[in-house]
Amino acid sequence: MVHKNYLLIIAAAGLMAWVAFLTVLLKFNPYESSLAIAFFFFSLFISLACTFALLGYFFRLWLYRNEIFYVHINIALRQGILLSLVAIGCFVLLMLDVLSWWSGILLISASILLEFYFDSREEF
Repeated sequence: MVHKNYLLIIAAAGLMAWVAFLTVLLKFNPYESSLAIAFFFFSLFISLACTFALLGYFFRLWLYRNEIFYVHINIALRQGILLSLVAIGCFVLLMLDVLSWWSGILLISASILLEFYFDSREEF
């Protein structure tokens, strides 16, 4: 499959996830159902992951002009998932009223260490 098809699939999934996120925000009441909170976090995770992946891919494409596109798509998708997990983790900690600056830094540090681990295992 051509890399443009992968990007179109990621963009379509992201667009549908943003529509689902807005629907959850406007139509569901989190005080009536705990399922609304699960839909909120799941749709936010998918939409942020797709958005971060596309932004990361185009940033890499702009930064490294003469490299293979498929490598950039895989790395951007992995980093988009990690960034969205950090954002969701911060939202959950904020919802539990235990978010502080050091817990946010710990989440970011853990995701950076995980990215270093994945980056060290790749063969070029």
